[in-house]
Amino acid sequence: MPISMNIIVVFPKIENAKSIRSILQKGGYTVDAVCSTGAQALQAANDLDSGIIICTYRLADMMYSELYEYLTPRYDMLLIGSKSQIAEREIQGVVGLAVPLKVHELLQTIEMMACAFMRNKKKEKKRRQKPNGRSAEEKRMIAEAKALLMERNHFSEQEAHSYLQKCSMDSGTGLAETAQMVLSMMGPSL
Repeated sequence: MPISMNIIVVFPKIENAKSIRSILQKGGYTVDAVCSTGAQALQAANDLDSGIIICTYRLADMMYSELYEYLTPRYDMLLIGSKSQIAEREIQGVVGLAVPLKVHELLQTIEMMACAFMRNKKKEKKRRQKPNGRSAEEKRMIAEAKALLMERNHFSEQEAHSYLQKCSMDSGTGLAETAQMVLSMMGPSL
């Protein structure tokens, strides 16, 4: 099942852009904008915030490299061109696909880019949620769980921490989640 994300197709010949859109739509993707110039693509990109730009080597008003420069880092680019154009691309990180296009290769490439895009988006979201590591609540739970282990099991602070880490790794859960389990299992009954 295709991943939902913003897709902009930009080719100097609008018929080519519409053909790519049609292929993608048949593959289950939604194309948010079809453009014939880099300026139009940039406007659409600004309106949509993030996604994938599919373009050719030379646009009516700029080269693909200029378009890439003007885009925010929240966009990935798929460059469609001749084998020599793809081989000569200067920008690392731009995915290339040579013509003549094969439908399944286009769809697989978009799927691959969409998966990578979503992974990066999730990582970025986690980074924004926890700029300095654990939240105050998580730190509090870990400290309480260590204190409980130190009191009841006569662990040193380091032994309590090591015990939580080992349990966390053995169960495949995060340290804060393990601390929460320890507190719920060993905590004082009401």
